[in-house]
Amino acid sequence: MLKHPWVFVAILVVQSLCGFFFVSDIVLSVLGVPFGPIPWAYREVMELSAAVGLILGVALGALLLRASLRRTRAAEQALRAASGAFMDLVDERFDDWGLTPAERDVALFALKGLSLAEIAELRQTSQGTVKAQTNAIYRKAGVSGRPQLLSLFVDDLMDEAALPGASRAPGDDAAQRSSTA
Repeated sequence: MLKHPWVFVAILVVQSLCGFFFVSDIVLSVLGVPFGPIPWAYREVMELSAAVGLILGVALGALLLRASLRRTRAAEQALRAASGAFMDLVDERFDDWGLTPAERDVALFALKGLSLAEIAELRQTSQGTVKAQTNAIYRKAGVSGRPQLLSLFVDDLMDEAALPGASRAPGDDAAQRSSTA
């Protein structure tokens, strides 16, 4: 139903005409504006048609709301899956690089965009220690800085082989990185 926008346009037009009919009938009656007599049989058909048009609009609105809620739930599930996939990917790469628990914490904070000073404050250590740990992380990951570190994860997420359920041979990411560099 959502694939045919002309259906929505048609029902919107019908609803607009129905609303115009009811509102104009009330306004003309309130203002006492005379209008030509319409046989009751025609008037009843017009009112019934207008009511059916408005009911169709309500039904369509309900269907659209239901479809929208369904799409929202699907998007939220996909986001949760992507978030989980990212954390799985991060853990996998940290294991591959042999990061210590302290380096894992620092690397995760660095990926989140925290500065050396912020990381040092959170970890209750000196900035020199954090700087040494980030240098060790970059060396183990084979990158020269934070932007390249983040780029590794973005590249892996964009790679179809990194999708959940896809198999990936160990070392594929390193070979791919060297071929794209």
